[in-house]
Amino acid sequence: MAKSSAYPPLDSLVDLACRDGVDIRPTLLRVLTDLYVQKPAHSAEEETQYVELARGLIDAVDAATLAIVAARLSAYPAAPTAILGRLASPSARPAAPPLPQTEPKPTVRNDLVELFFAANTEERRLILTNLDVAAETAARRPAPASSEVIRRLENAALQRNPGEFSRMLERALGISRNLAERIARDASGEPIVVAARALGMTAAVLQRILLFLNPAIGQSVERVYDLARLYDELTPAAGERMLTIWRQAGGRSRPPHEPVHWDDERRDARSLSTPARYRSDRRRVVQPSHVKTSGK
Repeated sequence: MAKSSAYPPLDSLVDLACRDGVDIRPTLLRVLTDLYVQKPAHSAEEETQYVELARGLIDAVDAATLAIVAARLSAYPAAPTAILGRLASPSARPAAPPLPQTEPKPTVRNDLVELFFAANTEERRLILTNLDVAAETAARRPAPASSEVIRRLENAALQRNPGEFSRMLERALGISRNLAERIARDASGEPIVVAARALGMTAAVLQRILLFLNPAIGQSVERVYDLARLYDELTPAAGERMLTIWRQAGGRSRPPHEPVHWDDERRDARSLSTPARYRSDRRRVVQPSHVKTSGK
């Protein structure tokens, strides 16, 4: 994780939270707090990062959001005292009664997906740090992708073909086409790292994909190394958790059982086209015999 001294200025959150004229700072504060309280304990560095983010957002959100955040942190034994004190101060005290703490999970997941893609590098790392302990990740873990799937993804990247890469990623992860394209074309690279971890890709293959798939990433050796370090830090549980969120937020693009193998479609195409060609050839051969017989 990056040191707090290198953490980006909180002014950068304004660009993130007000993109397209929509203020999503309340959503950012709620989602980061939700992720924070799902982890039973935090390192000093993780707490510092959350405090810096939350402190800057508290002054910019509405009273209802402050009430929700205060309620969630008050029930969390390891809540940062600096944030609790800030929420309890007169200037930050909610003017409206607290809203219900429950909210539809699809909304939260959609919020998290959009926040993750809109966030900068350090904000993405902070989100991923807290994903691996979410209660919903206790479910059965998916099996790693086959070596053939990984090979085809790598070949698409080596050919600098993000369109083909996203098409295969869509099927490999079971996510929507739009989300697969966002992952493949992301200029920062963290989504590809998450996908690689979820697929069980080796670090060497991931590095080659990062070098060739997107020039915005591959032209910076330092950036590739940073993403390689993130891959080492990212737990399989965190990758699986984000994959679950991606699937539930965007929906599966195809039924999970179809196709089973990557070359199913090609084999199906061959099995359908070959008999048709033979039938056409047979017609060309048989037709003259009929004409000859009718002439007797």
